[in-house]
Amino acid sequence: MPRRTATMLASTLMLIALLCAGVFIPVPYAEMSPGPTVNTLGEHDGEPVLRISGRKTYATSGHLNMTTVRVTSADYRMNLVEAVYGWLAHDNKVVPHDTLYPDGKTEEESTQENAEEFSQSQESAKVAALRQLGIPVKSWVIVSTVVKGSPAEGELHAGDVIKAVDGTAVKRPADVAELVTRHKPGEDVVFTIVPAKEQAAAEKENRTATATEQVTITTAASDDGGERRAVVGISAGTDHTFPFTIDIELADVGGPSAGLMFALGIYDKLTPGSLTGGKFVAGTGTIDDEGEVGPIGGVEMKTVGARSKGARFFLTPADNCAAAARDTPEGLTLVKVSTMDDALDALEDIRSGRTDDLPACTAG
Repeated sequence: MPRRTATMLASTLMLIALLCAGVFIPVPYAEMSPGPTVNTLGEHDGEPVLRISGRKTYATSGHLNMTTVRVTSADYRMNLVEAVYGWLAHDNKVVPHDTLYPDGKTEEESTQENAEEFSQSQESAKVAALRQLGIPVKSWVIVSTVVKGSPAEGELHAGDVIKAVDGTAVKRPADVAELVTRHKPGEDVVFTIVPAKEQAAAEKENRTATATEQVTITTAASDDGGERRAVVGISAGTDHTFPFTIDIELADVGGPSAGLMFALGIYDKLTPGSLTGGKFVAGTGTIDDEGEVGPIGGVEMKTVGARSKGARFFLTPADNCAAAARDTPEGLTLVKVSTMDDALDALEDIRSGRTDDLPACTAG
């Protein structure tokens, strides 16, 4: 066999071997791609995304689309060929596996966490929208979760209302940690609570829960690698009572990033006219009870998904602007927002045709 032919054959066989190996070599990466985008003003699977009862609502038009990202599952092991293809593909993004699933988090754990964040984002969206409209919302601090094996296990339960810590009234979730960490590990801390069952009964009977209990817990030392401090092993959150019913019907979606668009959809349905003026607006961003908009992950994928469905404007959290602006889909205008007020001002400009006044995202 001529030397040149032999060399080409050897090279070809080596290339084939490398490609075959690439299919079987797992790499520690995961992939993100554009996910579904849903109009919060419309329907999904034949049902209204937002259903409001007990309060007058108004007809609206246009789109206020929430956007999503698809990710590979926690137990999926990407191979080298897939990773290279993902790096080269424009609409996908390959990231370290631990970015999406830190600390060895399982698929089940990730799904549960995303569901909890999604539920909390819905609550915050309702509160932000109603407060923007000047509609009172009753709020209180609760035990959100209890860490297994912690001092609080068996003493406090998810849903317990925290009225005070060591006799000091609690007004926001951050107050709980602040008051607990005034202690040294091993010292007792006293919680004044309304048990979850009593609170649920009071809500059902439309009355204020008054039966409180005092629970004494011996603090432990934190073990999260940070500064040593006293902990009891709970996370505190906020619960609310609304003056009318707002249901958000959207399954198979997780995480907190739809908060802003849910809040705007609720606001639109509770006010005359159309926030968008019939335009196609999409967006993303977390929102808290005070209407502050926070950053999210995968913004580049969300802009691609929004534009592919017809969006012309994209409400972008200020902290995500630089990343989104580095590769903006053609025909899509990125609008920087930091609060719900910013978003409402931007929508006023959009429906009025004053697009030159919109606060733009820049790459630098």
